[in-house]
Amino acid sequence: MPEREIITTSDRPDLGEQSEAALLPVWPEFIFHDQVSSDLMGPVAECFPQYDIRILDDGEVVAGSWGVPLRWDGAAETLPAGYDAALISAVTGHEQAVPADTLCVMAVAVRADRQGTGLGGQALIAMRALTIKAGLERMISPVRPVLKSQYPLTPMASYARWTRADGAHIGPWLRTHLRLGGVILRPALRSMVVTGTVAEWEEWTGLAFPETGRYVVPKALDLVDIEREEDLGVYAETNLWMRHL
Repeated sequence: MPEREIITTSDRPDLGEQSEAALLPVWPEFIFHDQVSSDLMGPVAECFPQYDIRILDDGEVVAGSWGVPLRWDGAAETLPAGYDAALISAVTGHEQAVPADTLCVMAVAVRADRQGTGLGGQALIAMRALTIKAGLERMISPVRPVLKSQYPLTPMASYARWTRADGAHIGPWLRTHLRLGGVILRPALRSMVVTGTVAEWEEWTGLAFPETGRYVVPKALDLVDIEREEDLGVYAETNLWMRHL
């Protein structure tokens, strides 16, 4: 059995390059072009390394998760709009010395060759432990249900209700969250917004967009809107707000 460690990047800042090589390839390229995230990842890394975990097997990065602390009163109607808004809330709250009471888990990633082995659930458990250790009251997440990409025409509210014959959710990532005690709060509409030129979208996806319209893109949870006349592509991703504490 491999020797397993769970650390934070504040413990091991030297793992940056290894983490990127192991975990970034599991995400679609277009995700990295969300402007809000691009603008704020530097401040997040500087301000919140203690909420950035890595799971190591025999010293190798096999999974990770990261979150940001923010202030939230516990009411579903006052949740941030989504992923982008949570980042803004955390960074501006930190700059303005607003006391945080909630950890928002922004992402969980498992190395491609280790997916399906329970590491994603272990990362969530580790984030919950960080939440409690930090004295925060709640843990939430704008969850990105990967299987939803196979149903881009289906509203997230409908997808969130889909179950198998045994009553478990149809999607493995939502099953993991629910098994670990997560509770669905509501969809996060326009959680993350990615914009680019038509040429950029063709580069990011490897597809051609010959005319204006809405397109199914691999690994996208929603349709991508292409406007040829304006040379603009817009992807507004819906996530699903869930609460663990």
